[in-house]
Amino acid sequence: MNKMFLRLVASAAVAMFLVACSSETKIDSDLYIKGAPDWVNEGTQAISSDDGRLIHGVGMSAQVGDESLQKSVADNRARAEVARILSTSVDAQSGDYTSASGGVANSLVNREINTQTQLALKGVKIIGRWRNRDTGDIYSAAEMDLDQLEDAIKRAANLSEGVKAQFIKDANLQFDRFVKENK
Repeated sequence: MNKMFLRLVASAAVAMFLVACSSETKIDSDLYIKGAPDWVNEGTQAISSDDGRLIHGVGMSAQVGDESLQKSVADNRARAEVARILSTSVDAQSGDYTSASGGVANSLVNREINTQTQLALKGVKIIGRWRNRDTGDIYSAAEMDLDQLEDAIKRAANLSEGVKAQFIKDANLQFDRFVKENK
């Protein structure tokens, strides 16, 4: 019973993660900023390519009088976009887990998944910046490879091997399905 319940929790977490991703990328996004790179106009999205299974977050900062600070703000906002997608799924997973267990939540599993997700977020990289010459706004692109999240879950000491394997299997299936549906 407990093993099956933990699998349900892992599946719910993966499903919520991908629902969060899909709500971000199903919307046709184009800011119509002339001369901007595609990633600026398209915004935050999930991508499956030869480079891996990636989440791209885009952040912007208006002029603040200090270019270094402006870049830092744009970078942090791009990282926050990636974190928002991941944290939405983890937070929702807690609610699903509590509901599925009749109100009894396994806080250890929830805490461990949260901790490992936060560790994976530390690996988010800034992969590009662009300055709008007309406005002075700076845009930053952040990237997270889902393999980082998988690696973090594999390292989770307080999750059973079965829960880890189920989480990773469901994540792969759901991400692939999501990308295919949104091409």
